[in-house]
Amino acid sequence: MARTYAEAVRNGTAAASKLLRRLDWQAKLEVEPGAVDVFAIIADLDLPLMLRPLKGLLGAFLNAPTPGILVTTQRPLSIQRFPAAHELGHCVMDHAPSLDDEDQILRRAPQAQDARTGFQETEADAFAVSLMMPRWLIHAHCARQGWRVAELERPGHVYQLSVRIGASYEATVWTLERYHLITAERRASLLQARPRTLKAALLEDFSPPSYHGDVWLLTEKDRGGRIDGSRADLFVIKLPELGAAGYLWDFDALAESGFSIVRDTRLALDEEGVGGPNIRRVVATPHAEARGVMHLEQRRPWLAAPPPLSVLSLPFDLTGPEEAGLSRAERRQRLAAA
Repeated sequence: MARTYAEAVRNGTAAASKLLRRLDWQAKLEVEPGAVDVFAIIADLDLPLMLRPLKGLLGAFLNAPTPGILVTTQRPLSIQRFPAAHELGHCVMDHAPSLDDEDQILRRAPQAQDARTGFQETEADAFAVSLMMPRWLIHAHCARQGWRVAELERPGHVYQLSVRIGASYEATVWTLERYHLITAERRASLLQARPRTLKAALLEDFSPPSYHGDVWLLTEKDRGGRIDGSRADLFVIKLPELGAAGYLWDFDALAESGFSIVRDTRLALDEEGVGGPNIRRVVATPHAEARGVMHLEQRRPWLAAPPPLSVLSLPFDLTGPEEAGLSRAERRQRLAAA
């Protein structure tokens, strides 16, 4: 039991770091950059977890007769992951049972209130942050995208970071401040930005039926990475294309992978030049619950089997959010073992 807020933060951070090392998640994400799969970790630990509509709650931890976790189905995947990690923290640190609402998890319970329970909510919160958004993962994604620390002051960059690490925009902003990558003043400014506005700016003239899903901006820098999202997610793909030399991106393969193309435009890199490269910009939506590999090749289409000039290949899982019952990770583990 922690005696101070600072000690509780250290305890939660240390417990999450120890678990990530034990399960070798840093090595996994170095091979295929993406998000820490909290639900897969819970399944690997053989810890009972059920998803249910929870009135007024995001999650709960119960420790009798055996430890178990409940997570709401009434939130998007980016929100579901954080309560799951928070409740896992309660379990790993052998806490008392906890019923957690938005004030406890998303709005940070007051320290005085948490002190009465040995700062267990602070420990669980620090655990969740360090499990889902470890410092090394944020640095890895920033390095991959070529983002410097100063660029984390831009809402659009922070939003794209959030979808890659599988967290909400708000949680990502708070975590950047916790890691001293932004100031408190910049955090307040970033929280003024609304995710819906950021999504609409990325989609430009395309208006989806709803903005419940995330909008991913994919470029060549995402090559070799992984997409873990939801069936409502949308994709803006921007790739350089040497059309003047006869090289075109084959977006028919995108349809074969389970996507519909709703916008397809070309933007000149140099409006005064002639014959130079342009940017191919495509907006795509997934078909229902898509899962597979997004594989795109830039080639000369009139040649029978030419080697591609460039390739973008990304495994994706857009079967979220988690639905009632067992998590997707546990269902897949059971099917594999059957």
